[in-house]
Amino acid sequence: MARKGSIEMKAKEGAFYAKILLFGEYSIMCDSMALTIPYSHFQGELSFIHEDKYTDQEFAEESSQSLRDFYNYLHNINERGEMFFEFDLNRLKLDIELGMYFESSIPQGFGIGSSGALVAAVYEKYAVNRILPDSSIPSEKLQQLKKIFSKMESFFHGVSSGMDPLNCYIRNPLLIKPDSSIKPVGIPREFSKSGGIFLINTGKPGKTGPLVNLFFEKCKEDEFFNRVKNEMIPFTNQSIEAILKDDFKEFFSKLRSLSGFLLSNLKPMIPEAYHSIWQHGLDTGTYYLKLCGSGGGGFLLGFTEDIKAARQMLKSRDVEIITVS
Repeated sequence: MARKGSIEMKAKEGAFYAKILLFGEYSIMCDSMALTIPYSHFQGELSFIHEDKYTDQEFAEESSQSLRDFYNYLHNINERGEMFFEFDLNRLKLDIELGMYFESSIPQGFGIGSSGALVAAVYEKYAVNRILPDSSIPSEKLQQLKKIFSKMESFFHGVSSGMDPLNCYIRNPLLIKPDSSIKPVGIPREFSKSGGIFLINTGKPGKTGPLVNLFFEKCKEDEFFNRVKNEMIPFTNQSIEAILKDDFKEFFSKLRSLSGFLLSNLKPMIPEAYHSIWQHGLDTGTYYLKLCGSGGGGFLLGFTEDIKAARQMLKSRDVEIITVS
């Protein structure tokens, strides 16, 4: 259960928030811990084109076509006997024919779970005997949901861990351990009276597939893989452990090391225009940046002990921030 004063989300049934992977991008593929949170600034829900919604007609029609393609994927894996969960595919097909689409403010390709929210919404509405979301849900149920969501979201990414839809569906911070166990956790809303988490919009979407492939190719090099194992993973795990213990002196120490590692070793994942901005945070200690998802564009994730100072410093470099917590 999330403790008092921690990040947790409550939303009406049918509405699904974006998610932010605070820690674990790339390193989770090499068995690090990971920590993910819901982000209520963006959300989406299934709707119908004829309803009075803010989405323009063109977007709604494109979204409806995407849902049609998603239905075909689900239908095909069901026909092949690969769907190990029961769906009301007939009702899904009928609703798509009636003009259903995904009404969403979650930007696509920005690393905050646009497809995850859609998958969670479809599961909630059309799964038969679905597992109900709850912050105290047993670990075995979380694993079962993760497996289901992995199969569903693979339509969008080719391969999916299922973590994005799981976070969108549970609406609670989740800790993923190296043994793949998952549990809801409580994390503080604020690092201090003046600190916080923020996003930077790089202005263009990223492409997950090519960057993930690049990381795997780099991991075939012994020198790079050893750095991942001996530096990136410990910095990630130690950052997570510190934030969960409210030890913010330790947290910012390990976060600085992780941020420096990312800039030195994963530069292709960081838009070139932000290399100097990233380094400036490391040099001054006013803020520290890291990837938000696979990178290459989308959002960057920032942490600071003084949100006002970070905002002013970044604004002087023509960078606006979006506060997360």
